[in-house]
Amino acid sequence: MRIRKPPSDSPCCCRFFEEVNITDHTRVVYPICCGIDVHKKIIVTSIAKLRPDGTVTHDVQTFPVFNEDLIRLRDWLLSNDCHDVLMESTGKYWIPLFNILEPHARVQLTHPKYVRAIKGKKTDKNDAERISDLFMNDQVRSSFIPPKGIRELRTLSRYRFKLVAMRSSEKKRYQDCMTVSNVTLAGVLSDSFGKSGTEIMEYILSGQPIEEAELKKHIYRKAKQKTDDILKSVRGCTFDDAEKIKINLVKDHLEQLDTKIANVEQMMLQCTQNNLTHQVGLLCTMPGIDTLAAVQIISEIGADMTVFETSKHLTSWAGLSPCNDESAGKHKSKRIARAGTYLKPLLIQCAWSAIRSKKAPYFAAKYYRLIRRKEKKKAIVAIARMMLTCIYQMLSTGEVFIPVDLHVTQEVKHKPSMSEEAAIAFLAGLGYDGDVIRSLKPVIVASG
Repeated sequence: MRIRKPPSDSPCCCRFFEEVNITDHTRVVYPICCGIDVHKKIIVTSIAKLRPDGTVTHDVQTFPVFNEDLIRLRDWLLSNDCHDVLMESTGKYWIPLFNILEPHARVQLTHPKYVRAIKGKKTDKNDAERISDLFMNDQVRSSFIPPKGIRELRTLSRYRFKLVAMRSSEKKRYQDCMTVSNVTLAGVLSDSFGKSGTEIMEYILSGQPIEEAELKKHIYRKAKQKTDDILKSVRGCTFDDAEKIKINLVKDHLEQLDTKIANVEQMMLQCTQNNLTHQVGLLCTMPGIDTLAAVQIISEIGADMTVFETSKHLTSWAGLSPCNDESAGKHKSKRIARAGTYLKPLLIQCAWSAIRSKKAPYFAAKYYRLIRRKEKKKAIVAIARMMLTCIYQMLSTGEVFIPVDLHVTQEVKHKPSMSEEAAIAFLAGLGYDGDVIRSLKPVIVASG
C-alpha cells in the first residue's frame, strides 16, 4: 500500500498538472474506487481511498484471469467496501471480469485513449493507479454498455453482420470462377444469383453438352429480352476440374450461409418479442427502415435514450458527425470518425432506401436539397444523421415518425427544360430532318 500526498503548486508540466487535478479532494466524486488494467493473462487492480487529511492511498494487487481468481478479486473489492470500478476496454478480455462484477458493483468501461500513459513512464502498476485516480475525480469518459438483454441481441446482430459479409465474399469467389472459365453472365444479367442465372449455371455444370435450345428453357421473365447476349456469354466456356470443384464447394457454402442467416434473423426477432416490440414498431414507421433493420439499430443503441445526453451525442457516438480538427484558425479536416463499425453502414443503407421511397418522399426531398451544394456521399451521410436524430426523439418520446416540416415533400425534382438546339438534336436523333424542323419554326410560333 502506498500513500500519495497532494502535490504543491508547480510550473506547468503536463504530467504534474494532471496529478494536481487528480488529487484535488474538493472534486472527489468516488472516495473509494478501483481502477483495473486488463490484460490477456493478468489483471492489475488498484483501490484508491481518500483519507480525511486529503491524502490518497492505493492498494495494488495482481490477479490471474481464471474464474476462481476473478471471484477472489470480487470478494477483495467488496471487503474494502469498493463498489465503483473503472477498467479499460481491452479487446474482449474485460468481459469475463464484467460478468462477475456486474451484479455486485457499478462497473464502468472506458476507451484506452482516455487513460493513456506518457511514453517511457508506463507500467502496469502505474496504469492501474492512474485509472483509479482519474476515476476518483470523475475525469474519464465512460463507454456505453447496454443492458444484458440488448447485449444478447447485439451478439446475434453482429454475428449476422459477419455471416452476410462472408456470404458476399463467397459470391465474389463464385463470380471469379465464372470469369476464369469464360462465362460472362455477370455482364449480362443484373443478378447472377437470380433464378435464370442459377439454373443456367446448374445446366452448364451438369456436364451435359450445351445446347442453345435447352439453355433457353432456363431463361425467365425479363431475362428473355437478353436471350441472344446470354447465349453469347456462355458460348465457348471451359470449366476445368479444379474450377468445377471450387464452384460446387462455394455453392454448398452459400446454401449453408443462407440457412444460418435465416436462423439468426429468426432468433433476433424472438429476442424482441417480449420487451422491444413497441420500440421496433416505432422505428418501422420511418421510411427506409424495416423490421430487421429496426432490430439491428436497437441492438446497437438500445431502447433507453437517457444514456445519451442529447441526439448530438448519439450521432457523434455512431460516427456520423463531422470531426473538429482546427489549428491556428485553420480547419484541416471535417471527416466523420471511424466509430460505429456496425451501426454506421446500416444507417447509410437505410438512408439510401429512404431517399428512394415513393410513398414517403420526405428524406428524398432533403437529399435533393443537399446535393445542390454537397457531394452525394456527404449528403447521404447527412441523411443518415437526420434519421438517427429522429430515432433518438422517437425512442425518447414514444411517438411515431411524423416530421413537422412536411412541406419539404411538396418539392419536386424538376429536370431543366430543353434548349431549342437540344430539342432539334433530339428529334434529329429520332430520324427527323433538322433543317425541316428549323424551317417550320416560324409556323409553330405563329400558331401559338
